[in-house]
Amino acid sequence: MSISADSIAVLRQQLTGDSILTGSEISERYSVDFTGENSQVPLAVVRPKSTEEVALVLKTCSEFVQPVVIQGGLTGLAGGATPLPGEIAMSLERLSGIEEVDTDSMTVTAMAGAPLQVIQEAAENAGFLLPLDFGARGSCHIGGAIATNAGGNQVIRFGMTRNLVLGLEAVLADGTVISSMNKMLKNNAGYDLKQLFIGTEGTLGVITRAVLRLFPRLSSRCTALCAVESFSQSVKLLREAQIKLGSSISAYEVMWSPYFDRVIGHIETLRSPFEKAFPLYVLIETEGSEQNMDSQQFEKVLGSALAENFIEDAVIAQSEKDRETFWAIRDGVSEITKALIPYASLDVSMDIAEMSGFLEEFDAALSSNLPDALNLVFGHVGDNNLHLFITTHRQKDIKKILDLGYGLTGAHGGSISAEHGIGVLKRDYLHHSRTAEEIELMRRLKKALDPKGILNPGRVIPD
Repeated sequence: MSISADSIAVLRQQLTGDSILTGSEISERYSVDFTGENSQVPLAVVRPKSTEEVALVLKTCSEFVQPVVIQGGLTGLAGGATPLPGEIAMSLERLSGIEEVDTDSMTVTAMAGAPLQVIQEAAENAGFLLPLDFGARGSCHIGGAIATNAGGNQVIRFGMTRNLVLGLEAVLADGTVISSMNKMLKNNAGYDLKQLFIGTEGTLGVITRAVLRLFPRLSSRCTALCAVESFSQSVKLLREAQIKLGSSISAYEVMWSPYFDRVIGHIETLRSPFEKAFPLYVLIETEGSEQNMDSQQFEKVLGSALAENFIEDAVIAQSEKDRETFWAIRDGVSEITKALIPYASLDVSMDIAEMSGFLEEFDAALSSNLPDALNLVFGHVGDNNLHLFITTHRQKDIKKILDLGYGLTGAHGGSISAEHGIGVLKRDYLHHSRTAEEIELMRRLKKALDPKGILNPGRVIPD
Protein backbone atom coordinates (compact mmCIF):
# COMPACT_ATOMS: atom_id res chain seq x y z
CA MET A 1 0.00 0.00 0.00
CA SER A 2 1.01 3.63 -0.47
CA ILE A 3 1.75 5.87 2.50
CA SER A 4 -1.62 7.58 2.00
CA ALA A 5 -3.46 4.28 1.98
CA ASP A 6 -1.54 3.16 5.07
CA SER A 7 -2.45 6.31 6.99
CA ILE A 8 -6.13 5.97 6.06
CA ALA A 9 -6.12 2.30 7.12
CA VAL A 10 -4.69 3.21 10.52
CA LEU A 11 -7.19 6.05 10.94
CA ARG A 12 -10.02 3.61 10.19
CA GLN A 13 -8.84 1.46 13.08
CA GLN A 14 -8.63 4.44 15.44
CA LEU A 15 -11.94 6.17 14.66
CA THR A 16 -15.38 4.72 15.12
CA GLY A 17 -18.42 4.50 12.86
CA ASP A 18 -18.68 7.05 10.07
CA SER A 19 -15.97 9.34 11.45
CA ILE A 20 -13.89 8.65 8.34
CA LEU A 21 -15.23 8.84 4.79
CA THR A 22 -13.56 7.52 1.64
CA GLY A 23 -14.42 7.03 -2.02
CA SER A 24 -18.10 7.44 -2.89
CA GLU A 25 -18.84 8.32 0.76
CA ILE A 26 -17.23 11.75 0.23
CA SER A 27 -19.82 14.29 -0.87
CA GLU A 28 -18.95 17.18 -3.16
CA ARG A 29 -19.13 19.72 -0.32
CA TYR A 30 -15.73 18.61 1.02
CA SER A 31 -14.06 19.35 -2.33
CA VAL A 32 -14.11 23.15 -2.39
CA ASP A 33 -14.72 26.23 -0.27
CA PHE A 34 -17.11 29.08 -1.08
CA THR A 35 -14.93 30.36 -3.94
CA GLY A 36 -15.90 27.34 -6.02
CA GLU A 37 -12.39 27.36 -7.51
CA ASN A 38 -10.00 24.43 -8.01
CA SER A 39 -12.32 21.73 -6.68
CA GLN A 40 -10.44 18.61 -5.53
CA VAL A 41 -11.82 15.48 -3.85
CA PRO A 42 -9.73 14.69 -0.74
CA LEU A 43 -8.23 11.24 -0.24
CA ALA A 44 -10.45 10.89 2.83
CA VAL A 45 -12.51 12.99 5.19
CA VAL A 46 -12.01 12.57 8.93
CA ARG A 47 -14.64 14.01 11.28
CA PRO A 48 -13.37 14.00 14.87
CA LYS A 49 -15.84 14.52 17.72
CA SER A 50 -13.41 15.73 20.38
CA THR A 51 -10.09 17.42 20.96
CA GLU A 52 -8.68 14.00 21.81
CA GLU A 53 -9.70 12.62 18.43
CA VAL A 54 -8.21 15.65 16.66
CA ALA A 55 -4.96 14.98 18.49
CA LEU A 56 -5.08 11.28 17.56
CA VAL A 57 -5.65 12.06 13.88
CA LEU A 58 -2.83 14.60 13.71
CA LYS A 59 -0.41 12.33 15.58
CA THR A 60 -1.12 9.57 13.07
CA CYS A 61 -0.85 11.89 10.06
CA SER A 62 2.42 13.26 11.41
CA GLU A 63 3.85 9.77 11.72
CA PHE A 64 2.93 9.01 8.10
CA VAL A 65 3.80 12.56 6.88
CA GLN A 66 0.26 12.74 5.54
CA PRO A 67 -0.85 16.29 4.54
CA VAL A 68 -4.10 17.48 6.10
CA VAL A 69 -6.38 20.35 5.10
CA ILE A 70 -8.57 21.71 7.90
CA GLN A 71 -12.22 22.44 7.07
CA GLY A 72 -14.86 24.36 9.00
CA GLY A 73 -18.04 25.70 7.45
CA LEU A 74 -16.32 26.03 4.03
CA THR A 75 -17.38 29.68 3.73
CA GLY A 76 -13.82 30.92 3.12
CA LEU A 77 -12.99 33.20 0.21
CA ALA A 78 -9.29 32.48 -0.26
CA GLY A 79 -9.21 28.78 -1.20
CA GLY A 80 -7.64 27.84 2.13
CA ALA A 81 -10.02 24.95 2.90
CA THR A 82 -10.08 23.52 -0.61
CA PRO A 83 -8.09 20.26 -0.71
CA LEU A 84 -4.90 20.02 -2.71
CA PRO A 85 -3.94 16.72 -4.41
CA GLY A 86 -2.90 14.04 -1.92
CA GLU A 87 -4.51 15.64 1.13
CA ILE A 88 -6.86 14.25 3.76
CA ALA A 89 -9.56 16.69 4.86
CA MET A 90 -10.24 17.12 8.56
CA SER A 91 -13.76 18.50 8.99
CA LEU A 92 -14.58 19.96 12.40
CA GLU A 93 -18.35 19.83 11.78
CA ARG A 94 -18.87 17.31 14.61
CA LEU A 95 -16.72 19.26 17.05
CA SER A 96 -19.70 21.47 17.78
CA GLY A 97 -21.52 22.84 20.78
CA ILE A 98 -21.53 25.54 23.42
CA GLU A 99 -19.97 24.47 26.70
CA GLU A 100 -20.84 27.48 28.83
CA VAL A 101 -22.19 31.00 28.89
CA ASP A 102 -20.62 32.58 31.98
CA THR A 103 -22.73 35.58 32.95
CA ASP A 104 -20.30 36.67 35.67
CA SER A 105 -17.21 36.77 33.48
CA MET A 106 -19.26 37.74 30.39
CA THR A 107 -17.78 34.96 28.28
CA VAL A 108 -18.99 32.10 26.12
CA THR A 109 -17.00 28.90 25.71
CA ALA A 110 -17.61 27.05 22.45
CA MET A 111 -16.17 24.23 20.40
CA ALA A 112 -14.55 25.09 17.09
CA GLY A 113 -17.29 23.59 14.93
CA ALA A 114 -20.08 25.66 16.47
CA PRO A 115 -21.75 27.93 13.89
CA LEU A 116 -21.32 31.63 14.62
CA GLN A 117 -25.07 32.25 14.63
CA VAL A 118 -25.64 29.57 17.26
CA ILE A 119 -23.14 31.31 19.55
CA GLN A 120 -24.71 34.71 18.82
CA GLU A 121 -28.13 33.38 19.79
CA ALA A 122 -26.83 31.77 22.98
CA ALA A 123 -25.28 35.08 23.97
CA GLU A 124 -28.48 36.95 23.14
CA ASN A 125 -30.61 34.54 25.15
CA ALA A 126 -28.38 35.25 28.16
CA GLY A 127 -28.77 39.00 27.68
CA PHE A 128 -25.42 39.61 25.99
CA LEU A 129 -23.94 40.46 22.62
CA LEU A 130 -21.24 38.64 20.67
CA PRO A 131 -20.26 41.48 18.32
CA LEU A 132 -18.79 39.30 15.59
CA ASP A 133 -21.11 39.34 12.61
CA PHE A 134 -20.99 38.85 8.85
CA GLY A 135 -23.11 37.34 6.09
CA ALA A 136 -21.98 33.72 6.55
CA ARG A 137 -23.04 33.69 10.21
CA GLY A 138 -25.43 30.78 9.73
CA SER A 139 -22.92 28.39 8.22
CA CYS A 140 -19.40 29.50 9.19
CA HIS A 141 -17.73 27.87 12.20
CA ILE A 142 -16.24 29.89 15.03
CA GLY A 143 -12.97 27.98 14.67
CA GLY A 144 -12.64 29.12 11.08
CA ALA A 145 -13.53 32.69 12.02
CA ILE A 146 -10.75 32.67 14.61
CA ALA A 147 -8.26 30.93 12.32
CA THR A 148 -8.76 33.63 9.68
CA ASN A 149 -9.18 36.50 12.18
CA ALA A 150 -12.49 37.36 10.51
CA GLY A 151 -13.76 40.94 10.41
CA GLY A 152 -17.34 41.82 9.61
CA ASN A 153 -19.73 44.68 10.15
CA GLN A 154 -18.80 45.89 13.65
CA VAL A 155 -15.02 46.05 13.54
CA ILE A 156 -15.06 49.84 13.83
CA ARG A 157 -16.38 49.47 17.39
CA PHE A 158 -15.30 46.06 18.66
CA GLY A 159 -12.28 45.16 16.54
CA MET A 160 -11.47 41.98 14.62
CA THR A 161 -12.10 38.45 15.92
CA ARG A 162 -8.69 38.58 17.63
CA ASN A 163 -10.05 41.24 20.01
CA LEU A 164 -12.84 38.92 21.17
CA VAL A 165 -10.77 35.80 21.94
CA LEU A 166 -9.72 35.45 25.58
CA GLY A 167 -8.80 31.78 25.65
CA LEU A 168 -8.03 29.07 23.14
CA GLU A 169 -7.31 25.37 22.79
CA ALA A 170 -5.43 24.07 19.78
CA VAL A 171 -3.70 20.91 18.61
CA LEU A 172 -0.24 21.03 17.05
CA ALA A 173 0.76 19.04 13.98
CA ASP A 174 2.26 16.23 16.10
CA GLY A 175 -0.90 15.85 18.19
CA THR A 176 0.22 17.94 21.18
CA VAL A 177 -2.74 19.72 22.81
CA ILE A 178 -2.14 23.33 23.85
CA SER A 179 -4.92 24.41 26.21
CA SER A 180 -5.06 28.02 27.35
CA MET A 181 -8.74 28.48 28.11
CA ASN A 182 -8.29 31.83 29.83
CA LYS A 183 -11.31 34.00 30.80
CA MET A 184 -9.39 37.01 32.08
CA LEU A 185 -8.97 40.33 30.29
CA LYS A 186 -5.51 40.66 31.82
CA ASN A 187 -3.05 37.78 31.64
CA ASN A 188 0.57 38.74 31.02
CA ALA A 189 2.15 35.48 32.18
CA GLY A 190 4.64 34.83 29.41
CA TYR A 191 3.92 34.53 25.70
CA ASP A 192 0.33 34.98 24.56
CA LEU A 193 0.30 31.60 22.83
CA LYS A 194 -3.22 31.90 21.45
CA GLN A 195 -1.92 34.49 18.97
CA LEU A 196 0.00 31.69 17.23
CA PHE A 197 -3.33 30.28 16.03
CA ILE A 198 -5.48 33.40 15.48
CA GLY A 199 -5.26 34.52 11.86
CA THR A 200 -2.70 31.89 10.86
CA GLU A 201 -5.31 29.91 8.90
CA GLY A 202 -4.64 26.48 10.38
CA THR A 203 -1.00 26.41 9.28
CA LEU A 204 0.40 26.26 12.83
CA GLY A 205 -2.27 24.27 14.66
CA VAL A 206 -5.93 23.26 14.70
CA ILE A 207 -8.22 25.29 16.96
CA THR A 208 -10.62 23.05 18.89
CA ARG A 209 -12.20 25.27 21.60
CA ALA A 210 -12.35 28.97 22.44
CA VAL A 211 -13.40 31.42 25.12
CA LEU A 212 -15.00 34.52 23.61
CA ARG A 213 -15.65 37.86 25.21
CA LEU A 214 -19.27 39.04 25.44
CA PHE A 215 -20.67 42.56 25.85
CA PRO A 216 -23.88 43.92 27.34
CA ARG A 217 -26.74 43.82 24.86
CA LEU A 218 -27.68 47.40 24.05
CA SER A 219 -31.30 48.46 23.87
CA SER A 220 -31.21 51.33 21.38
CA ARG A 221 -30.14 51.49 17.75
CA CYS A 222 -30.11 54.29 15.19
CA THR A 223 -29.57 53.66 11.48
CA ALA A 224 -29.42 56.00 8.52
CA LEU A 225 -28.61 55.91 4.83
CA CYS A 226 -26.85 59.07 3.67
CA ALA A 227 -26.08 60.36 0.19
CA VAL A 228 -22.77 62.11 -0.50
CA GLU A 229 -21.15 63.73 -3.54
CA SER A 230 -17.56 62.62 -2.93
CA PHE A 231 -15.37 60.28 -0.95
CA SER A 232 -13.95 63.26 0.93
CA GLN A 233 -17.48 64.06 2.11
CA SER A 234 -17.87 60.53 3.45
CA VAL A 235 -14.62 60.91 5.40
CA LYS A 236 -15.76 64.25 6.83
CA LEU A 237 -19.02 62.63 7.94
CA LEU A 238 -17.10 59.78 9.56
CA ARG A 239 -14.87 62.12 11.52
CA GLU A 240 -17.80 64.32 12.55
CA ALA A 241 -19.73 61.27 13.72
CA GLN A 242 -16.75 59.92 15.66
CA ILE A 243 -16.35 63.25 17.46
CA LYS A 244 -20.04 63.71 18.31
CA LEU A 245 -21.24 60.10 18.61
CA GLY A 246 -18.05 58.56 19.95
CA SER A 247 -17.83 54.83 20.51
CA SER A 248 -21.55 54.34 19.88
CA ILE A 249 -20.82 53.98 16.14
CA SER A 250 -21.09 50.27 15.39
CA ALA A 251 -21.04 50.34 11.58
CA TYR A 252 -19.91 52.74 8.87
CA GLU A 253 -20.38 51.33 5.39
CA VAL A 254 -19.73 53.20 2.12
CA MET A 255 -21.19 52.11 -1.22
CA TRP A 256 -20.11 53.60 -4.53
CA SER A 257 -22.93 54.23 -7.01
CA PRO A 258 -22.12 51.40 -9.48
CA TYR A 259 -22.54 48.90 -6.65
CA PHE A 260 -25.57 50.62 -5.10
CA ASP A 261 -27.33 50.94 -8.48
CA ARG A 262 -26.55 47.35 -9.43
CA VAL A 263 -28.11 46.00 -6.24
CA ILE A 264 -31.17 48.22 -6.53
CA GLY A 265 -31.62 47.22 -10.16
CA HIS A 266 -31.13 43.52 -9.55
CA ILE A 267 -33.18 42.87 -6.41
CA GLU A 268 -36.85 43.54 -7.15
CA THR A 269 -37.85 44.17 -3.53
CA LEU A 270 -35.35 47.01 -3.04
CA ARG A 271 -35.76 50.67 -3.93
CA SER A 272 -33.55 53.67 -3.37
CA PRO A 273 -35.00 55.94 -0.66
CA PHE A 274 -33.66 58.98 -2.54
CA GLU A 275 -35.37 60.84 -5.37
CA LYS A 276 -32.17 61.14 -7.40
CA ALA A 277 -28.88 59.30 -7.77
CA PHE A 278 -25.67 60.21 -5.95
CA PRO A 279 -22.02 59.19 -6.40
CA LEU A 280 -21.75 57.50 -2.98
CA TYR A 281 -23.96 56.28 -0.16
CA VAL A 282 -23.11 55.83 3.51
CA LEU A 283 -24.84 53.43 5.90
CA ILE A 284 -24.18 54.53 9.47
CA GLU A 285 -25.43 52.77 12.59
CA THR A 286 -25.05 53.46 16.29
CA GLU A 287 -25.99 51.48 19.38
CA GLY A 288 -26.66 52.76 22.88
CA SER A 289 -28.85 52.42 25.95
CA GLU A 290 -31.39 55.29 25.75
CA GLN A 291 -33.40 55.24 22.52
CA ASN A 292 -34.98 58.68 22.79
CA MET A 293 -31.77 60.44 23.82
CA ASP A 294 -29.68 58.50 21.29
CA SER A 295 -32.13 59.24 18.47
CA GLN A 296 -32.10 62.95 19.25
CA GLN A 297 -28.31 63.11 19.18
CA PHE A 298 -28.17 60.98 16.01
CA GLU A 299 -30.62 63.28 14.22
CA LYS A 300 -28.75 66.34 15.47
CA VAL A 301 -25.44 65.08 14.07
CA LEU A 302 -26.96 64.25 10.67
CA GLY A 303 -28.75 67.60 10.59
CA SER A 304 -25.49 69.39 11.29
CA ALA A 305 -23.72 67.33 8.59
CA LEU A 306 -26.43 68.32 6.11
CA ALA A 307 -26.13 71.99 7.03
CA GLU A 308 -22.34 71.89 6.70
CA ASN A 309 -22.49 70.03 3.36
CA PHE A 310 -20.88 66.84 4.67
CA ILE A 311 -23.87 65.02 3.18
CA GLU A 312 -26.42 65.82 0.47
CA ASP A 313 -29.37 63.94 1.91
CA ALA A 314 -30.20 61.37 4.58
CA VAL A 315 -32.96 58.94 5.46
CA ILE A 316 -33.22 57.70 9.04
CA ALA A 317 -34.74 54.27 9.64
CA GLN A 318 -38.09 54.64 11.38
CA SER A 319 -38.62 50.92 11.92
CA GLU A 320 -36.78 47.63 11.97
CA LYS A 321 -38.09 47.04 8.45
CA ASP A 322 -36.41 50.25 7.27
CA ARG A 323 -33.16 49.17 8.90
CA GLU A 324 -33.33 45.73 7.29
CA THR A 325 -33.92 47.37 3.91
CA PHE A 326 -30.85 49.57 4.26
CA TRP A 327 -28.74 46.58 5.24
CA ALA A 328 -30.22 44.49 2.41
CA ILE A 329 -28.75 47.01 -0.02
CA ARG A 330 -25.36 46.83 1.66
CA ASP A 331 -25.48 43.01 1.79
CA GLY A 332 -26.84 42.70 -1.75
CA VAL A 333 -23.47 41.48 -3.01
CA SER A 334 -24.56 37.90 -2.36
CA GLU A 335 -27.49 38.42 -4.73
CA ILE A 336 -25.60 40.03 -7.61
CA THR A 337 -22.39 38.02 -7.86
CA LYS A 338 -23.86 35.10 -9.82
CA ALA A 339 -24.44 37.45 -12.76
CA LEU A 340 -20.81 38.63 -12.54
CA ILE A 341 -19.16 35.22 -12.89
CA PRO A 342 -16.29 34.96 -13.64
CA TYR A 343 -15.12 37.84 -11.48
CA ALA A 344 -12.17 38.92 -9.36
CA SER A 345 -12.86 39.77 -5.73
CA LEU A 346 -10.50 42.03 -3.79
CA ASP A 347 -10.64 42.42 -0.02
CA VAL A 348 -8.05 45.10 0.69
CA SER A 349 -7.29 47.60 3.42
CA MET A 350 -5.28 50.80 3.56
CA ASP A 351 -5.03 54.19 5.20
CA ILE A 352 -8.27 56.07 4.51
CA ALA A 353 -6.19 58.91 3.07
CA GLU A 354 -4.95 56.50 0.36
CA MET A 355 -8.32 55.08 -0.68
CA SER A 356 -9.45 57.74 -3.14
CA GLY A 357 -6.13 57.73 -5.00
CA PHE A 358 -6.04 53.93 -5.06
CA LEU A 359 -9.53 53.71 -6.58
CA GLU A 360 -8.78 56.40 -9.17
CA GLU A 361 -5.56 54.68 -10.22
CA PHE A 362 -7.21 51.26 -10.31
CA ASP A 363 -10.07 52.51 -12.49
CA ALA A 364 -7.53 54.17 -14.80
CA ALA A 365 -5.51 50.96 -15.00
CA LEU A 366 -8.64 48.94 -15.77
CA SER A 367 -9.68 51.46 -18.43
CA SER A 368 -6.28 51.19 -20.13
CA ASN A 369 -5.93 47.41 -19.94
CA LEU A 370 -9.52 46.12 -19.82
CA PRO A 371 -11.80 48.94 -21.00
CA ASP A 372 -15.00 46.89 -20.65
CA ALA A 373 -14.33 45.98 -16.99
CA LEU A 374 -17.08 46.60 -14.45
CA ASN A 375 -15.82 47.58 -11.00
CA LEU A 376 -18.26 47.44 -8.07
CA VAL A 377 -16.97 48.88 -4.80
CA PHE A 378 -18.22 49.00 -1.21
CA GLY A 379 -16.52 48.73 2.13
CA HIS A 380 -16.28 49.07 5.88
CA VAL A 381 -14.43 52.33 5.31
CA GLY A 382 -14.42 53.19 9.01
CA ASP A 383 -12.04 50.27 9.60
CA ASN A 384 -9.94 50.79 6.44
CA ASN A 385 -11.52 47.96 4.42
CA LEU A 386 -12.60 48.05 0.76
CA HIS A 387 -14.30 45.27 -1.19
CA LEU A 388 -14.09 45.30 -4.98
CA PHE A 389 -15.83 42.99 -7.43
CA ILE A 390 -14.46 43.32 -10.95
CA THR A 391 -15.55 41.46 -14.07
CA THR A 392 -15.11 41.44 -17.82
CA HIS A 393 -17.03 38.14 -17.96
CA ARG A 394 -13.81 36.55 -19.27
CA GLN A 395 -11.89 34.06 -17.14
CA LYS A 396 -8.62 34.89 -18.89
CA ASP A 397 -8.74 38.45 -17.51
CA ILE A 398 -8.90 37.48 -13.82
CA LYS A 399 -5.14 37.26 -13.28
CA LYS A 400 -4.61 40.62 -14.98
CA ILE A 401 -7.20 42.23 -12.71
CA LEU A 402 -5.60 40.73 -9.60
CA ASP A 403 -2.11 41.74 -10.71
CA LEU A 404 -3.25 45.34 -11.20
CA GLY A 405 -5.30 45.48 -8.00
CA TYR A 406 -2.79 43.92 -5.65
CA GLY A 407 0.11 45.80 -7.20
CA LEU A 408 -1.63 49.12 -6.55
CA THR A 409 -2.63 47.98 -3.06
CA GLY A 410 1.03 47.45 -2.25
CA ALA A 411 1.98 50.77 -3.84
CA HIS A 412 -0.46 52.52 -1.50
CA GLY A 413 0.91 50.76 1.56
CA GLY A 414 -2.14 48.55 1.96
CA SER A 415 -2.91 44.94 2.78
CA ILE A 416 -4.00 42.46 0.12
CA SER A 417 -6.27 40.85 2.73
CA ALA A 418 -8.27 42.94 5.16
CA GLU A 419 -10.42 40.16 6.59
CA HIS A 420 -10.67 37.12 4.29
CA GLY A 421 -7.22 35.63 4.77
CA ILE A 422 -4.53 34.58 2.29
CA GLY A 423 -5.19 30.88 1.72
CA VAL A 424 -4.01 29.63 -1.66
CA LEU A 425 -5.47 32.27 -3.93
CA LYS A 426 -3.56 35.25 -2.50
CA ARG A 427 -0.36 33.50 -1.44
CA ASP A 428 1.70 34.61 -4.43
CA TYR A 429 0.71 38.25 -3.84
CA LEU A 430 1.77 38.34 -0.19
CA HIS A 431 5.00 40.19 -1.04
CA HIS A 432 2.92 43.28 -1.85
CA SER A 433 2.01 43.60 1.83
CA ARG A 434 4.81 41.83 3.72
CA THR A 435 8.56 42.29 3.56
CA ALA A 436 10.95 39.46 2.71
CA GLU A 437 12.06 39.42 6.35
CA GLU A 438 8.49 39.08 7.60
CA ILE A 439 7.79 36.22 5.20
CA GLU A 440 10.99 34.46 6.26
CA LEU A 441 9.93 34.74 9.91
CA MET A 442 6.61 33.15 8.97
CA ARG A 443 8.55 30.26 7.41
CA ARG A 444 10.57 29.84 10.61
CA LEU A 445 7.43 29.69 12.75
CA LYS A 446 5.89 27.16 10.39
CA LYS A 447 9.02 25.00 10.47
CA ALA A 448 9.19 25.15 14.26
CA LEU A 449 5.57 24.15 14.92
CA ASP A 450 5.00 21.92 11.88
CA PRO A 451 8.43 20.55 10.94
CA LYS A 452 7.00 17.94 8.59
CA GLY A 453 4.76 20.48 6.85
CA ILE A 454 1.52 18.49 7.09
CA LEU A 455 -0.89 21.24 8.29
CA ASN A 456 -2.59 23.17 5.48
CA PRO A 457 0.53 23.00 3.30
CA GLY A 458 0.76 25.39 0.35
CA ARG A 459 -1.35 28.02 2.09
CA VAL A 460 -0.49 31.55 3.25
CA ILE A 461 3.31 31.38 2.97
CA PRO A 462 4.84 31.63 -0.53
CA ASP A 463 7.26 28.90 -1.62
